[in-house]
Amino acid sequence: MLVRYFAAARAAAGVEEELHVLPEGSSLEALLEAALAVERPLPPEGTPPLARIVARSSFLRNEVAVRDRAAPLGSDDIIDVLPPFAGG
Repeated sequence: MLVRYFAAARAAAGVEEELHVLPEGSSLEALLEAALAVERPLPPEGTPPLARIVARSSFLRNEVAVRDRAAPLGSDDIIDVLPPFAGG
């Protein structure tokens, strides 16, 4: 499963995207736990930790909003992590 990070999530993760290999049918929650378990450098000053950003983020699965963190994912799914944005 490919995870793509945007805005503050990208800064906190230290990467634009990363691949996670989880069993077919793993939940979004399991994928997020795997992403948060990755050892990362400290985010830039003023950027919250990735866990805090993920807790407040919205998610897209293959460009469609997903709100159910228990939803099963496919191994080819692309998950976008979208932190809250200011402005319009």
